[in-house]
Amino acid sequence: MLTQDKKQRNWKPILKAFEAVLGKNGVVQRREELITYECDGLTGYRQRPAVVVLPRTTEQVAEIVKICNQYSIPFIARGSGTGLSGGALPVENSVLIVTSLMRQILSIDLENQRTVVQPGVINSWVTQAVSGAGFYYAPDPSSQIICSIGGNIAENSGGVHCLKYGVTTNHVLGLKIVTPEGEIIDLGGQIPEMPGYDLT
Repeated sequence: MLTQDKKQRNWKPILKAFEAVLGKNGVVQRREELITYECDGLTGYRQRPAVVVLPRTTEQVAEIVKICNQYSIPFIARGSGTGLSGGALPVENSVLIVTSLMRQILSIDLENQRTVVQPGVINSWVTQAVSGAGFYYAPDPSSQIICSIGGNIAENSGGVHCLKYGVTTNHVLGLKIVTPEGEIIDLGGQIPEMPGYDLT
């Protein structure tokens, strides 16, 4: 049973809308299953979300965000949930958009030292994918075997190599993002110095 807010929100049409986008398996709503998502690595603060959604594509994320926008529901993005700053902490009666199923490495361009990945790709998978050619992904949070690229970007993560090679922002050239209205836009690109503002 979902915990309802003071206005006694009717979650039934919202859940049906989510399921129409993601299928039943892409929507987590049982109280006992939501406990997993009530905090990130900063366990001193906890707040159970009302619903967790598990998109697999950017387009699904956009549709979920549009639904949240339509019903004025707060939403929070979450990667692997290993951050220690509370960056993935839900707020009361919110929707948690978990990107852990968005885990495809879309392209690798060794000649130009570029790779394109979905946000749920684990940090160390990037290194594994290119290590045979003598490359590695320099930002190395201590949780790199479980933390995701999307979470790394959200938190500008890094480890001991950052002193020499820089943090995540120094290694990300472009982003495909979903705005709070559900619009998909591209920031940056394939070259280090794109024209215009450096929104990435």
